[in-house]
Amino acid sequence: MMKWILWILRIVVGGLFIFSGVVKANDPLGLSYKMNEFFEVWHMTWMEPYSLSLSVMMIGFEIIAGFALLIGAAFRVFSFLLLLLTAFFTFLTAYVLFSGKIKECGCFGDCFTISNEETFWKDVILLVLVIILFIYRNRIKPLMGGYVTTALLILTTFFAFGMQWWVLEHLPFHDCLPYKIGVNIKEKTQPPPGSTPDVYSDIFIYEKEGVKKEFSAENYPWEDTTWKFVDRISKLVKKGNADPEIKDFIISDLSGNEHTQEILNEPYVFLLFLKDPEKARTDNVASLKTLIKKCNQLNIPFYVLASGNADASKNWLQQNNIIPNDLLVFDLVANKSALRSNPGLMLLQQGVILGKWSFRDYPRDAAIESGKLKLMKYGSVSF
Repeated sequence: MMKWILWILRIVVGGLFIFSGVVKANDPLGLSYKMNEFFEVWHMTWMEPYSLSLSVMMIGFEIIAGFALLIGAAFRVFSFLLLLLTAFFTFLTAYVLFSGKIKECGCFGDCFTISNEETFWKDVILLVLVIILFIYRNRIKPLMGGYVTTALLILTTFFAFGMQWWVLEHLPFHDCLPYKIGVNIKEKTQPPPGSTPDVYSDIFIYEKEGVKKEFSAENYPWEDTTWKFVDRISKLVKKGNADPEIKDFIISDLSGNEHTQEILNEPYVFLLFLKDPEKARTDNVASLKTLIKKCNQLNIPFYVLASGNADASKNWLQQNNIIPNDLLVFDLVANKSALRSNPGLMLLQQGVILGKWSFRDYPRDAAIESGKLKLMKYGSVSF
């Protein structure tokens, strides 16, 4: 009986770790950004330079450990490591749920979101299951011989880290963020149809004989002069659902003048998202410069949206001989969501996202044929 129970637990726990790891491997940068939120709240900003490395290692371990549990490989070691990792995850989700300092834990990345409470109880149950597996770890034996088991673990390791390497060099296999290809940014920056806004109520604070008390607009003591007015605040009464899917998409020049709608209404426009010029990659810059030159010939605007220091961004452009139509300013959080690449290229047609490319995959040429834009890289793609 216990043998079958352990098998069920192995399948459930191992499958969940593999699923969680693969989902996050689709976007290791997203997990690193979430780590930075924790580091900031915990006043550990000195750890931020290591967040991406930690993200890649943790994701890789989830996949490898989950697979090792299924095939019973070196389980005395992996059972202890799984126990530590699960206990750590339970601590994190408890902190998110009860502290209120982090909006969400991002335990399944951006592709699968569940509430903080559901995430916490999921980890509590998972911790109990892992404890049972740890207690009975000596009963779990490898399914295959040593050489086969070792070979499978090596292949799993290549898969776990190879997938992440590809995503970091290109873009996520599946875009789970609001800036997907085909999205109309102008529509997504507006409240959803039929949504209701947040409802607030004015609260009046009065003081009498050193005691402060809150009153509503209907019962505040406006006639009683013994009460002295202290403050008025707005309190959320009912949470609405009118938050737009895309927030903070505001493009301005270095002087502070906004150009968002102007850019979103262009027939075609290329945007190069530059997050941090000091860490920006320069792969395939020759193709990028060729594309800018062709855009100038076709009168297609090409802008750089910089979120870092303006002078450093200008220096990066000058050093790489990149001459856009203009250098514009864009919010860093929105920049990270728009493109998981530094830099990364986006093509818009009247606010609709037609294409996204990492620094590895810039189109090398462009042409207008029959009123449509055609881009060339590995063959031709028409929009």
